[in-house]
Amino acid sequence: MHKRFIIAALLMSFSMQLCLQQIAAASSNTPSALPVKAQDIFTQNDAWVEQQLREMTLSEKIGQMLVAHSPATFKSTGDKHYRKLSLLIRQGKIGGIMFLKGNSHDAAALANRFQLLAPLPLLISADMEKGLAMRIDGATEFAPSMALSATGDSGLAYNMAGIIAQEAKALGIRHSYGPSVDLNLNPLNPIINTRSYGDNIPLTIEMSKAFINGLQSNGMIATVKHFPGHGDVTVDSHVNLPILQADRKRLENLELKPFKAAIDHGVMSVMIGHLAVPKITGNLTPATLSWRIVTKLLRNELGFTGLIVTDALNMKALYKDYTLKDISLRAVEAGSDILLFSPDPELTHNTILDAVRRGKLSEKQINRSVRRILLAKRWLGLEKSRLVNLNSIPNKISLKKHHELAETIANSSITVIQDKNNALPLRKRDNMLHIVLENKKHSLSGETFSNKMHRAFNAKTIRIRPDSDSLDYSAAADKAKRASAVIISSFVEVLSGAKSLELSDRQEDFINTLIHKRSSRKPLIMISFGTPYLINQFPDIPSFICTYSSSESSEEAAVRLLKGQIKPEGKLPVSLTANLR
Repeated sequence: MHKRFIIAALLMSFSMQLCLQQIAAASSNTPSALPVKAQDIFTQNDAWVEQQLREMTLSEKIGQMLVAHSPATFKSTGDKHYRKLSLLIRQGKIGGIMFLKGNSHDAAALANRFQLLAPLPLLISADMEKGLAMRIDGATEFAPSMALSATGDSGLAYNMAGIIAQEAKALGIRHSYGPSVDLNLNPLNPIINTRSYGDNIPLTIEMSKAFINGLQSNGMIATVKHFPGHGDVTVDSHVNLPILQADRKRLENLELKPFKAAIDHGVMSVMIGHLAVPKITGNLTPATLSWRIVTKLLRNELGFTGLIVTDALNMKALYKDYTLKDISLRAVEAGSDILLFSPDPELTHNTILDAVRRGKLSEKQINRSVRRILLAKRWLGLEKSRLVNLNSIPNKISLKKHHELAETIANSSITVIQDKNNALPLRKRDNMLHIVLENKKHSLSGETFSNKMHRAFNAKTIRIRPDSDSLDYSAAADKAKRASAVIISSFVEVLSGAKSLELSDRQEDFINTLIHKRSSRKPLIMISFGTPYLINQFPDIPSFICTYSSSESSEEAAVRLLKGQIKPEGKLPVSLTANLR
């Protein structure tokens, strides 16, 4: 309560009349056209936008191009990051905020505080591929994009995106960094995987169009990423620079198709990926810093008229050969409009300002980017209403109907990839064993599902971690041998910094030993609460289920499936390398 009082006091130090006027105007400025097309928005001549451009200083123009990060949690007025960010916003050196983890009340209060400091309205954004819950505690959590594809129902994608827009707008967030339209063509991809709609091009296009419509028809800017395609790599760009070995013909036949479809459909924003495409650029320059990728290919040849956004500039993929100054300058030279998450936004601002003054960058190019940014803000109605009503948050976030949709998606997406011995549905019996397989140390994954398995089947749980020793494996093998049924749950999911989405060799050997020694009369079932490609390590597993997610809804769906309360309707949206029987 003390923290909330401080935030409220900060807001009251500004004109209350301004707050009330802008909040009252919010409902009348929400765009409702379906679908909203970037081609219509970014090619118009708008009097308000042109007036702002004439009145802004060069420093303020450059500021519009920078989106800084902020936790969605208020610490104190003395917090170093908060004070620095507030100063940069007040000086017009920041044009947007990207929220990281936090809570709904603090996020909305901070959004209002920052908006009141800013000379021009801020474009507030977040990465919400699986819903606002990715960033805000207590918001609705959905299954990832691959689960949506498994349902085969684009209407669910549209409705999910609409709920994301509603919840995010309640906090002042108006720019979503999703959906990912990367085709996950490489099963060993450690960072895209279930974040993609799969490797089926028509299905990816259908689902992404529905998702874009759901966002943009509800007043939220959609972003397709990671251009020109992050699906056929084996390196996480949070850690190092991935290399996409694709020539132009291959790109046109595969990776570019979902992007082109989204652009033609009217998506308002495209995010550039931190990956090298040497057969296009002739070297290992990251796409983010490549004029050939950003301007020549995306802007000129694909005809994209909307906002081009970099992926986060704090990611390690960029820093092997470049400094932040290099990255800041070259990203603008390449043609990006918005520079996202610079680790030092003031340094980035000063670097670009100095480059324009020295003639290294053209102010005309800056003006073109700022015009697009202002047109986006104008479309959102931010010039009339930039604040949100904190009292309305409970009526817009984490509603019962939102959770019901998340449950529907989880139930409809759960996929039985293999059930050779007809073990499903699973009959309750004595001495059932649940084994949790982890590929992360010090993780609590599987604890809630273990409780569900105990309540539903009276199953006892053991855990096999990456650091489990010989005694652990011996004890697990002995318990599995005596168990009437063994249910293995794995929580191998996409995480920033993960080097692979596989289990260890020792874990793989352990499971394969269980498979080959176990009687067909005793059920052996594996559930992947994450990547479906895990079955490639265990092609002989009798029964394999995939939920694509470890969300609460996905765990509940798995229990319902095991008990026979729902039928498995999900269809696998990716190709597997395993020779399944």
